[in-house]
Amino acid sequence: MYTPHTQADIDAMLEAIGVESIDALLQVPDELRLRAKLDIVPALPEYQIRRRIEQLAKRNAGVDLVSFLGGGAYRHYAPPAIAALAMRGEFLTAYTPYQAEVSQGYLQAIYEWQTYICLLTGMDLADASVYDGATALAESAIMAMNATGRHRFLVSRAVHPNYRAVLRTYCAGLDVQVDEIALTADGTTDLHALASALASYEYAGVALQSPNFFGNVDTLDADALRAVRDGGAVPIAVVAEALALAALATPNSWGAQIVAGEAQSFGVPLAYGGPYVGFIATKDEHVRRIPGRLVGKSVDNAGRTAFVLTLQAREQHIRRERATSNICTNQAHCALIATIYLALLGKTGLRDVAALNLERSRELATAVANAGARLTFSAPFFNEFAADVGRPASEVLDALRERGILGGLDLGRWYPEYATSVLMTATELTTSGEIAKLGAALKEVVRVGAGV
Repeated sequence: MYTPHTQADIDAMLEAIGVESIDALLQVPDELRLRAKLDIVPALPEYQIRRRIEQLAKRNAGVDLVSFLGGGAYRHYAPPAIAALAMRGEFLTAYTPYQAEVSQGYLQAIYEWQTYICLLTGMDLADASVYDGATALAESAIMAMNATGRHRFLVSRAVHPNYRAVLRTYCAGLDVQVDEIALTADGTTDLHALASALASYEYAGVALQSPNFFGNVDTLDADALRAVRDGGAVPIAVVAEALALAALATPNSWGAQIVAGEAQSFGVPLAYGGPYVGFIATKDEHVRRIPGRLVGKSVDNAGRTAFVLTLQAREQHIRRERATSNICTNQAHCALIATIYLALLGKTGLRDVAALNLERSRELATAVANAGARLTFSAPFFNEFAADVGRPASEVLDALRERGILGGLDLGRWYPEYATSVLMTATELTTSGEIAKLGAALKEVVRVGAGV
């Protein structure tokens, strides 16, 4: 019952739907009604409830495992100041800013988020955030289609499999054909195959991920960029490990016009897979095609700084047939967390964290090689790489798990040709002791697999 309703209002509504009372409206049918008495623990004092919850939490043995998992969701350190600020009631109780004039604090935070994303990607503008990296890619593909009027899209097979799955789901409803570009032996996009495909002049856009799903740096060279432009397609960069933006050349520097990414690495908890925070950044020429919200900076009638929503090309503000997207909610609180993270670390701090990731991943790669495995690919990588363990990766990962180690992801799950390869990740949270533990366990497992 909604509070402002009077009894007369309630009676009128009940009469209109032919129900005598609210209880009758909510009546559970006899065949669905629970007959047995619920086994509910009696009420307990707060300190005993806390102790009970701690006992239950200790049953989760996975928290004690050493983890080298990645594949689009990464462990990074989040300074305590993030929670202290982001969890303030002013932010937690504020909803998506439909009425911009009463949400100045959140609008300022979103404006700063957009600014950070532009600085990191080299793009001219960024949106207020979208659901995650996968939907960001799909929405970017729609931007390219709106820009070109074409209904075919080209995506590298090295783009995250889940991202490609979401892209196909979006495109299926739009009658858009999605084609994939093959991989080279070093785990990067086959740029010659890309150029050949673009010669048909049929594709709206082409998407590459860097670092790609295998962790390899994967960008357009000058010849490939020329082929993309000559083919009239929009080059799109996909970023799943946002921290790499602090170490690698910006997507703008290698020719991307749109950048679709996931910023979970910027202080957003792993949280069993979400919620995360996607972003889209682009060049000025696509400003009226970018989905979701854009926050602009202006002044009010007293000359004071004011933040406003602008260019809202979505169906809640303009006619449906003219909307560029049906994205209607940005991940405001997750974007706030990422914004605070970036503000706390600053340019130097972010580069330091990225450098530590590079250092740890090289240390891990050396330990893996010393254990008898080899790197699957020769391409440069950031903090993630594929290691060929010489036997089914699932067997090796099971053996490592028995030794208290989550060794990585079985690439054969998505790429049958790499069924003996494990995708491993090291971040600033990975210690030398953990790497040594993995190296020793992997050496033992590989030796057993080889029959030594």
